Amino acid sequence: MQRPEPELPGHADPIRDNRSGAAILDIARAFVGARLAAAPLAAFPGTLPADLSTAYAVQNAALGLWQDRIVGWKVGLIPPPAQAALGAARLAGPIFSRGLIESAAGPVNLAAIQGGFAAIEAELLVAARADAPAKKTQWTVAEAAEFAGEWHLGMEFAASPLATINELGAAAVVCDFGNNSGIVLGPRLDSALIANPDQLIYETKIDGRPVGFASAAALPGGPLEALRFVLGHLAERGRSLCAGQWVSTGAITGVHQIFPGQHGSIELIGHGRIDVRVNAAVAGGAERYR
Repeated sequence: MQRPEPELPGHADPIRDNRSGAAILDIARAFVGARLAAAPLAAFPGTLPADLSTAYAVQNAALGLWQDRIVGWKVGLIPPPAQAALGAARLAGPIFSRGLIESAAGPVNLAAIQGGFAAIEAELLVAARADAPAKKTQWTVAEAAEFAGEWHLGMEFAASPLATINELGAAAVVCDFGNNSGIVLGPRLDSALIANPDQLIYETKIDGRPVGFASAAALPGGPLEALRFVLGHLAERGRSLCAGQWVSTGAITGVHQIFPGQHGSIELIGHGRIDVRVNAAVAGGAERYR
């Protein structure tokens, strides 16, 4: 399968904030350093951003420190009670080349930082069919659909060195790469299935125990709404979605916490399955997926 050659992570996004550049860089260095050292963070490293603009400034700084190519973007839903205050319903974080793993016959090995946070999420993945216009910030769902290429079953490995990242909210999640540590690429799906999300039934299990069951209709607005969001979001950041890049469109059965030593699986009933084994991470983030 062709892999994209997206922009380098050091690309600067034109987002302005009212916090000093040094404070933003300190937060980014703390998250990146903890990921590379496979060491947990006892608390958020600094003052939690009060708005998403500052949080994305932290993410931008972290992109400049993380030596890997961006091959896509994960989209996550901001909890409804926080959406009005933050002025957004969704958030985004990068998918890196070394974190994009194709599923295999046996379990895929993932690595979680002991004392941090880790979860598995059942997802739909879509590849961009073409390069999006760089400066187009407003999209309709119909326009976004024109950029949808292959659809796949997928699993997001939502993991961070900060155990309380989800409890702290969307700003904390954005700061640490969207709380993303990997995407498992499952079987390709017939694109006609996407038009009937209520017929795409997912079951998530941990150590063989069911922990989530839902259809793709559980995604507010559907998977194309997530694609519409990320197209406009990236343009606002001075980026664009490139041909062949992946978009992980959001958790369908929920966010299911998992710990080193446990096995997880997601099944799209009648269409495929992904199995993973979670190990304890070791220092050297580039080698965490084996």
